[in-house]
Amino acid sequence: MSLFRPDRFVTLCAARPVACLLGSRLAETLPVLMYHSISDDPETGVGAYYRVATSPGRFAEQMQWIADAGYRAVTLQDGMKALADGNLPTRRLVAVTFDDGFRDFHKAAWPVLSRHKFSATMYLPTGYIQHERKTFLNRQCMTWAEVRELRREGIQFGSHTVNHPKLYTLSWSNIEQELLRSKQQIDNELGETISSFAYPFAFPQEDSGFTEKLSDLLYRCGYASCATTVIGRMGQGDDPLWVHRLPVNQCDDRALFLAKLRGWYDWLGNVQWTARRVRSRIRHTRRLETSDPPNLAQSHKSL
Repeated sequence: MSLFRPDRFVTLCAARPVACLLGSRLAETLPVLMYHSISDDPETGVGAYYRVATSPGRFAEQMQWIADAGYRAVTLQDGMKALADGNLPTRRLVAVTFDDGFRDFHKAAWPVLSRHKFSATMYLPTGYIQHERKTFLNRQCMTWAEVRELRREGIQFGSHTVNHPKLYTLSWSNIEQELLRSKQQIDNELGETISSFAYPFAFPQEDSGFTEKLSDLLYRCGYASCATTVIGRMGQGDDPLWVHRLPVNQCDDRALFLAKLRGWYDWLGNVQWTARRVRSRIRHTRRLETSDPPNLAQSHKSL
């Protein structure tokens, strides 16, 4: 590794020994991997943890590590069904998900998945998925023809909103439009009803009022699952509208990658949860002290 990663150091030097000593819950959990771009983008100036690109070569290695470890990569829907049915102890599954609908999934990721007879779930920001090629974040996106081709091959698709906005800053009426319009377009283009959603940007887990309203809205819009950026694996009985995932990128070597599958990376989710709660309380206290009106609370009008 050319870059020092504190999360890797703590995972391999502290969390792994402790987990091995105490024993880990492999059979009762579903690792859900979160990818974005499968490309050779060097992401210059971006820290290792925050990168969203994985080179085609490294992605091929990671899928081989999954196979070598006795796992099989499936869609989130299939993984959740196996978890709910109690079939994970014998099936040893990992759900693989991709955000943003980039063309490089079709060109670089799918051939690798197909070679292993793996599948995956892709979340589409439908404003950038058209019949003619469009770009998002300076990367080419798939077309609807490519989406339909991949769906015939077994890839599952879900919504990633229309415009990929920071939902937390929008009014509830605008959030509802992002959820409904994206779902309706995917339903129409694929000729089937989709029920999975991925939350864009960091999931505001510290705001229970927002997350409860969001879950209710997702349910009423016809969604059965919501993939988030909250770190961890999914356990039996966990809320399907608050799916924890494990971020993966180019900087994940074999040791760290397998540690994520085995649950040794879950500690970071607890640390982030605590940090976000503390920051939220500090902001709330400062608003009270300065008598500033709460901006976001005003934007989230009752449904």
